[in-house]
Amino acid sequence: MLVGDVVGMGRNPVVAQVIEPPPVKLIMGLIVTPEAPVAAVRRHLKAAYGRIDFETTVLPFVWTRYYEREMGPMLQRQFWSFERLIAADALADIKRQTNATEQVFAGRGGQRRINLDPGYIDLAKLVLATTKDQQHRLYLGQGIYAEVTLRFTGGRFVPWDWTYPDYRTAEYLAFFDAVRQRYRQQLLALRAEPQHV
Repeated sequence: MLVGDVVGMGRNPVVAQVIEPPPVKLIMGLIVTPEAPVAAVRRHLKAAYGRIDFETTVLPFVWTRYYEREMGPMLQRQFWSFERLIAADALADIKRQTNATEQVFAGRGGQRRINLDPGYIDLAKLVLATTKDQQHRLYLGQGIYAEVTLRFTGGRFVPWDWTYPDYRTAEYLAFFDAVRQRYRQQLLALRAEPQHV
């Protein structure tokens, strides 16, 4: 008796195929000081990742005082998305690049004036890159972890227990939804939309 027969697979067991996923939509969260050179950072990121196609208004960042210890008070928050799609497995490299960008635009004494949080949106979720490990994060390599911050279900993005407070707000959820809609259009244009989503 063949082992395959024992598990009901017969002589020709089906082997799962490895399929490359479609590209994803790069997003960037910014937390900036009042004197941060945002225009210069924008030019720098556009040179690296292409044109910015969606962005939020600039809003006060009031959800935590964690960053004030290094960056000072009166911080502001903004999100950008980039027109050029990326490979999902490029996220760790991009996070390391944005960490270096923060240092390029740091103030005197190396004090950060801008915090960059890259991530991506696909049809099912919003993923963020981070250097901090937690029980719900997966290691990507190069000292970088990934977190599924929002999931798309029932026609909308939905937070998890660990989702950051500002990622739960109506303003930002509306932005992420608009970015997802644009991403879906781009996939259709590429004829790359996965059939299972």
